[in-house]
Amino acid sequence: MRRPPDLASLRAAWWANRALIAARRALARGEVRGIELPVPPRLADSAIRGVDALLRRRQPSCLERALVRQRWLAAHGEPHAIAIGVTSPSQGFAAHAWLVGEHDPQSAIFHELTRLEP
Repeated sequence: MRRPPDLASLRAAWWANRALIAARRALARGEVRGIELPVPPRLADSAIRGVDALLRRRQPSCLERALVRQRWLAAHGEPHAIAIGVTSPSQGFAAHAWLVGEHDPQSAIFHELTRLEP
């Protein structure tokens, strides 16, 4: 049985929604580096539960997801770079973005091209 969300998780989800909208707008303008997302509220680290729940429901691109999580984690003392990689054309070209240092099973098949530092 799932736990009902606590107030901190709800606040984190609200922030994540605003941050996701900001990330989408910046990416639509062609920005990739230096994207400014809203400052996360001061909440317990465990409130990331709300961030992750919002991201599951809104189904962002991998880069949008990585940008939002990068901002949250950096504000909570865990800075992570975002890696952007591609597969070779012979394997059927694809691109993917992920947070360096977090488990991402898809990242193993991609060749890293660049990193976006926090």
